Amino acid sequence: MALFACLLAAPVQGQNVFERLVMPGPLIEGHAKYEKDCGNCHEPFSKASQSELCLNCHKEIATDKQGRQGLHGRMPEIVNSECKHCHTEHKGREAEIAPLDRETFDHGFTDFTLKGAHQAQRCEGCHKPAKAYREAPPLCIDCHKTDEPHKGRLGEKCADCHSDDSWKTVKPFDHSKTPFTLTGAHQKVDCKTCHSGERYKGIGTACALCHQLQDVHGGRYGAKCDSCHRPEKWTVTSFDHAKQTKFTLRGKHQETKCDTCHKGDLYRDKLSMDCVSCHKKDDAHQGQLGAKCETCHNESGWRQKVDFNHDKTRFPLIGLHGLVLCEACHRTPSFKDAPLKCASCHEDSFHEKRFGDDCALCHKPMGWKLWQFDHNKQTDYPLTGAHERVKCHSCHQKNVNARSVQLSTECYSCHAKDDPHYGLLGKKCDTCHTTTTFHLLNPLRARPKP
Repeated sequence: MALFACLLAAPVQGQNVFERLVMPGPLIEGHAKYEKDCGNCHEPFSKASQSELCLNCHKEIATDKQGRQGLHGRMPEIVNSECKHCHTEHKGREAEIAPLDRETFDHGFTDFTLKGAHQAQRCEGCHKPAKAYREAPPLCIDCHKTDEPHKGRLGEKCADCHSDDSWKTVKPFDHSKTPFTLTGAHQKVDCKTCHSGERYKGIGTACALCHQLQDVHGGRYGAKCDSCHRPEKWTVTSFDHAKQTKFTLRGKHQETKCDTCHKGDLYRDKLSMDCVSCHKKDDAHQGQLGAKCETCHNESGWRQKVDFNHDKTRFPLIGLHGLVLCEACHRTPSFKDAPLKCASCHEDSFHEKRFGDDCALCHKPMGWKLWQFDHNKQTDYPLTGAHERVKCHSCHQKNVNARSVQLSTECYSCHAKDDPHYGLLGKKCDTCHTTTTFHLLNPLRARPKP
């Protein structure tokens, strides 16, 4: 009773003594400084207020509970439980009042769910000694700074590109959100092809910056590769020469490579549209017919379908002449010295110059054998009877020009060898004979005179 009276006489001092006498055991090292005053953690006669006092000190836990975040805000067994349900004190300085079964702990109740390769990671990999579990770094870069090959050049949002399965597993990056959308064959190109040295910022978008080695034009066409080429394939071109220039490509020009005409700088060196500017070496006429090649030739081919209108010349092409190659008559590149006479091209090996060099008097250009000489109209000696079937050479002898030497019209001049009278009856054969046949006598002319 005396002891109890003493305690009542000195309430403050007595309370500390009493508390020390009834305290179940020492607190953990972290709470040792609060051990002298039980009121830090306990409120007399109110067990319900104990958790509130805990949260007054552990404000981060209180925030988690209120925000339904972290382990204390997500795990059902903890959210509505008293702190002392898991964290029991007075077990000594070295006691573990935050027990954790690492084998069964569900990390999904924390702010960082373990996925992919993280599931095989040991706790010590992220939770360092002497540090609270909640102090583990939340960002990828916090743990993987030494593994990060970009050296911070791409920022700290590793999860934008990488997945939890493996550091080398890269998620599809949406390149369309950058100034350069990947289309066509660019979609299959490895990132390092363009981003060498892990450089992702300050890279130009001009085609020539990446494709300089593939530029078969040697820079002569400038850096606007997309004016002709498509990203689907480097060799596929889309330049429309008809719409984008004043020179439409037709015929053989469509098969011609660009460099054949564009030998210099595409933008600096303006090409002439005259044929001879490109085809000077191909000009068989050596410039003697001028520079307007299109007067005769077209784009179908240098030798195909020559369009020259020969009818406008002094020698219209008629009949078989239209099928003859130009060079058959035009022996020199000037094409202006072709002779007009038939004999200059058609050597007379048949008539042996009997009829001169004007073959057109008898022959037609539709065929050498189609001749048109009318002996009845063009001479003074009409051909009748058997004479119609006689070949020209029978009367017109070799080396005798029929146009300059006039043949005799007397029968005897040709039929002397056929005269059975041996000239005894004179040379006027037509007195008795007709042209029908030499053996039939003309009864009117053969009758003796009275």
